[in-house]
Amino acid sequence: MSRRPTTRSLRNSLPLLGAMFLALTLGPTAWAADRPNVLVIAIDDLNDWVGCLNGHPQVQTPNMDALAARGTVFTNAHCQSPLCNPSRTSVMTGLRPTTTGIYGLAPWFRSLPEFQEWTTLPQHFAQHGYYTVTTGKTYHDAYRKDTQDIPEFTEWGYHGSGGNPRPEKRLINVANPEDEDHWHPLMDWGVFPEHDHQQDDYKIADWAIEKLGQLAQDSSDKPFMMFCGFRRPHVPCFAPQKWFDLYPEESLIMPPMLAGDRDDTPMFSWYLHWKLPEPRQSWLEKAGESRSLVRAYLASTSFVDGMVGRVLAALEANGLQDETIVVLWSDHGYHLGEKEISGKNTLWDRSTRVPFIIAGPGLKAGQRCSQPAELLDIYPTLSELCGLPAQPGLEGHSLVPQLDNPNQPRPWPAITSHNQGNHGIRNDRWRYIRYADGSEELYNMIDDPHEWENLAGNSDYAEVKAQLAEWLPAVDRPLAPGSKHRILSWDGTTAVWEGQTIDPAQWER
Repeated sequence: MSRRPTTRSLRNSLPLLGAMFLALTLGPTAWAADRPNVLVIAIDDLNDWVGCLNGHPQVQTPNMDALAARGTVFTNAHCQSPLCNPSRTSVMTGLRPTTTGIYGLAPWFRSLPEFQEWTTLPQHFAQHGYYTVTTGKTYHDAYRKDTQDIPEFTEWGYHGSGGNPRPEKRLINVANPEDEDHWHPLMDWGVFPEHDHQQDDYKIADWAIEKLGQLAQDSSDKPFMMFCGFRRPHVPCFAPQKWFDLYPEESLIMPPMLAGDRDDTPMFSWYLHWKLPEPRQSWLEKAGESRSLVRAYLASTSFVDGMVGRVLAALEANGLQDETIVVLWSDHGYHLGEKEISGKNTLWDRSTRVPFIIAGPGLKAGQRCSQPAELLDIYPTLSELCGLPAQPGLEGHSLVPQLDNPNQPRPWPAITSHNQGNHGIRNDRWRYIRYADGSEELYNMIDDPHEWENLAGNSDYAEVKAQLAEWLPAVDRPLAPGSKHRILSWDGTTAVWEGQTIDPAQWER
């Protein structure tokens, strides 16, 4: 049963002038009622290990693949920051981290005077007649409804805790038992809990499914925008046994790795994740946990794909699929030993490349777009697709031309920044990285998709570097007041991590 009667079928059969006359005759309410609903599905820490992106040969993500098959998958999409809070802030505000100064897990952007009145993506839709609702992790976990004076959404649903339940004892081995008390509690993975319904993501899907049923029965003419944010495969990578059974230990394929991969990268590339809880590849090998992490990540990815499938099935069952645009994205990627680390916080493809899919009524199906795209583009793209006026000041660009023709060139590269002065520029062929101390990396992503050969020191590519460097952000704001957690600063001579000067001699790879 359709949630609300629309004039779409009638209008689509009329010529342009006839449609305009119909809109004027029926009035603004009827015209607004024909706007599509929007379902935005956000996933935490999911890299390109999705079937439609061919990121891992064994990954099983049938629901995300099916969504991609009925829409457009952007195969060269990148986040604006390889960390949760700044990435999600960028998506919701339509502004780059270099504009907001938000690079770490704090601050909340509304705490900055210049952004207290900024109109976010859901607020823009609410101002133009949409009922906005969220469940799960949309913004960073530290920032919830009860801490905000400004209503980001009309309705806040089940949020969840992100870490519960947890086993009584850590599942993985700790390489040095004496480090157990200092090991971050999220750094764990394995078979747990026993049933899907014990996970937060299952409960988040439950809430979204129930709300979709209610919205389908709503007799008002208001379209809705729902954000549904899932937490896996973010650590701890827990999933019930059935998801691990998809990836037998004996046949598990490990991601391609190169010994000494970091030998030709600047030391500043290490500074970006100086003392993070994510383990180095050397630690994973020492603890004998490298394969177990890859398997748990794959299992967690398939689990969250199952939750995506539950929500999409509810959308269809409630008669909403044909009038709802669906956008699926991840806030950033994740290393599983590549470049000798696990985790995010880098400016390489494994950390910046993300799943990004758009499907819905009137949009072409089965398309793949290799043009560079940014999560920053979600705001202007949805505004255009839904017939909303453009929000002034956005720094992304609408992807509607690529939804019409995936081969339509984009003049803009994808730009990722991590702390002031560190930027990655990605187009359809090259990745260029410039660090705060001026050191560089350059990779030919066609010939070297694993980024194993840094060409920055080769004079043959000086012109390529110069062209890409023109896209470095003109605005590169220092750390915003209140910045903390995973923050690196550079004063021109010294790198400072979390307030302490970095001593390269103390580094352990």
